[in-house]
Parts: sequence; C-alpha cells; structure tokens
Amino acid sequence: MTCGHCRLSVTEEVAAVSGVEAVDADITTGRLTVRGEDIDDTAVREAVAEAGYRLAA
Repeated sequence: MTCGHCRLSVTEEVAAVSGVEAVDADITTGRLTVRGEDIDDTAVREAVAEAGYRLAA
C-alpha cells in the first residue's frame, strides 16, 4: 500500500468480512490490523486479494 486510496480499498474490503469490528491499514508499515470475533482468516485473505494486495504472513 502506498497511498490513502490503497488504504481505503483494503479497509473497505476487509470491513465487509463477517465478524470484523475494526480494521486499521497502515500505509507506512504495510501492516493490517483486524479486530473482531469469529473472523475467518481465509475470508480476510480473500478480501485483501480482492482489493489487489496479498498478506505477507
């Protein structure tokens, strides 16, 4: 992620995942923090991919 638009794209996609209560995408570090309950990791990875990115870990 390199800009605010990138951040917004990732945040919107991940926020739509069931169980997600909060999302923080940091463009400086590239770190994505997701908070919530009963979150499906695969669904988060798919949401990030839908936004055009991939998770490193």
